[in-house]
Amino acid sequence: MAFQAGGRRPAPRPVPEDSDTQAYLQDYAALLETVPFPSFVVDHRWDVALANDAFRALFGGVAPHPTAMPGDNFLRFVLFHPDAPAVLGEHEPRWCLPMMAHFASALERHGHDPALQAVRRDIAQDPIMEAAYRQGLPHWIRAVGRAAVEHDGAVRPVLHPDPRWGVTDCRVVVETPRSLAELGYTRVTLVLREARRAPARERRTRRGAPHLRVVPATG
Repeated sequence: MAFQAGGRRPAPRPVPEDSDTQAYLQDYAALLETVPFPSFVVDHRWDVALANDAFRALFGGVAPHPTAMPGDNFLRFVLFHPDAPAVLGEHEPRWCLPMMAHFASALERHGHDPALQAVRRDIAQDPIMEAAYRQGLPHWIRAVGRAAVEHDGAVRPVLHPDPRWGVTDCRVVVETPRSLAELGYTRVTLVLREARRAPARERRTRRGAPHLRVVPATG
């Protein structure tokens, strides 16, 4: 599904500069480093405010991209980076469509946010992706149910570059402590499981397709 999004991504929201907030975020970053699984903190735009070494190890092999690096904005990475399917297994149905559904909800709540509007413009640049967003996504949500859209608790495939993990699954755990929520942030952790053998189709396809295949465009 991924394609080369144009333009420049708007600057991330600035982190509050008061000393108490900075100290809390520094301590929270230290907490993240004690977690052996990829764990990161995002705002409503999915701008990444904090990430641990396990997160950087999972995505460390992706190629540079002007607007869609995983450590900058996870939403843009999933939707637009051509290397996303090389890390996120079954990329279209298991990662891309749920993220697109969350983006649609965020756009309803924060319609004037310039960063979200920029994502919307980049989706509109690709006719097939636009058709998937307008027609395919609502059909998919009706078909799979709202539970399949939610991140928290979902089990999704990943292809870890470290052979100790390899092709495996992760449980997505979303949690928001009160102090983090007051700053507008949410924490996401990908709890990795033991490696499993890759299905043949995962072993054959490890880079991004130019557009969605699982949601056909409607004419």
